[in-house]
Amino acid sequence: MTSRRNFIKTGGMAVAGLSILGKRTIKSASSISLVTDDTRYISRRPAPDKRKFVSEAVEEEIKRVRKSIGNEELGWIFENCYPNTLDTTVQFQILDERPDTFVITGDIDAMWLRDSSAQVWPYLPLTKDDRKLRQLIEGVINRQTKCILLDPYANAFNYGPTGSPWDKDLTEMKPGLHERKWEIDSLCYPIRLAYGYWKTTGDTAPFDGKWREAMKLVVTTFKQQQRKHGHGPYKFQRITATQTDTQAGGGYGNPIKPVGLICSMFRPSDDATIFPFLVPSNYFAVLSLKRLAEMFENIAGDHAFAGECLDLANEVESALEAYARVKHLDYGEMLAYEVDGFDDRLFMDDANIPSLLSMPYLGTVAESDPLYQNTRSFVLSGDNPYFCKGTAGEGVGSPHTGPGKIWPISIMVRALTTTREDEIKTCVKTLVASSAGTGFMHESFDENDPAKFTRSWFAWANTLFGELIIRLYNERPALLKER
Repeated sequence: MTSRRNFIKTGGMAVAGLSILGKRTIKSASSISLVTDDTRYISRRPAPDKRKFVSEAVEEEIKRVRKSIGNEELGWIFENCYPNTLDTTVQFQILDERPDTFVITGDIDAMWLRDSSAQVWPYLPLTKDDRKLRQLIEGVINRQTKCILLDPYANAFNYGPTGSPWDKDLTEMKPGLHERKWEIDSLCYPIRLAYGYWKTTGDTAPFDGKWREAMKLVVTTFKQQQRKHGHGPYKFQRITATQTDTQAGGGYGNPIKPVGLICSMFRPSDDATIFPFLVPSNYFAVLSLKRLAEMFENIAGDHAFAGECLDLANEVESALEAYARVKHLDYGEMLAYEVDGFDDRLFMDDANIPSLLSMPYLGTVAESDPLYQNTRSFVLSGDNPYFCKGTAGEGVGSPHTGPGKIWPISIMVRALTTTREDEIKTCVKTLVASSAGTGFMHESFDENDPAKFTRSWFAWANTLFGELIIRLYNERPALLKER
């Protein structure tokens, strides 16, 4: 097991010239076979008997959608990417008479609460027609419940007490933890998945006493990290030369003024925050708390706790109105990425979700909201220090991979949060080129050479690409028919 940032892969092919999608001109090649118009796009999926989980509904969806895709390479990438989570990352079993699903991220043999939720999310609409698939996602919810009860401050977990490369971190590590970086979104994503599962299937089986206990622990943790009465129980330091892998202030982070917002010591990139009030994650917490209130009201009949969730959501929402909305010299009123309650603010965005760009995708703001549009204009400009633009395309990157590295996830999010077809076409074109002939999405790629990429096996990016293509199939089928 090793850190995310250690997986760097340089492919053997650089590509240029792609229409949506049209012929592609190959500039150079070495270790990866050239992809030309005469090449058959052979599946890069594992052989059927080597796949971790097979869903008939997913296989039918792949056939249905691929038939409607006019460009062969785009269809090939979709077929490889959409089932990648099921093909390669899930371990499903019945444990103690309940479904249990452990989901690794890909090239790291550990389960992130965020990634595991996002990886299975695009399969939710198919659970009505596939009982096995429904059980698989029920198993993810059950496993996440166990993880949260083990430690609500951890972001990533091992299958069992197998040890971790981060055992020596200066924090309260426990057997079963892979990493203990406190990130608000780590507790929001399981709520998103649970709520989506409930709304899609109507099934309440996962929401037993243990799940309710875990959700109450989520709310307790959020309140602790409002830090109204001191730092709270969590701190984190790592002995490292990488500044973003540890926290300032003796492990408690930079100072905050307790204004009702929730501190997040790390971003969804697993990088340390500078100002602890991470704005898009606080918006995600507001939505999550409202959904949690609805579930406790309707499933558990716990009106008191539902009210507690709504009270906290309203408090955080009011604080966001007061402290997250800022004036930019060029973009007017917009959202900062991080604030501290002392009127300090950080103007940037990171590719990882939740991000400022992704807020309509998660449902935390409306895409048409002028506040979001101003923020979006900033994020997709050179004024965002992590916006990258080169000969291979443009998109948002991350301090996690450094300057000049575009994250395909940010390009997918851009396409999912716009109504402009020309923008969507450009995004899809760039995503296909970013695959660099591998048939998969990656964590990041060089702005001038997509063959230089990080993480050759990153299931979240693959599955999100599948989600994007299915969204286009359902909403803009004519776009996919273009060659």
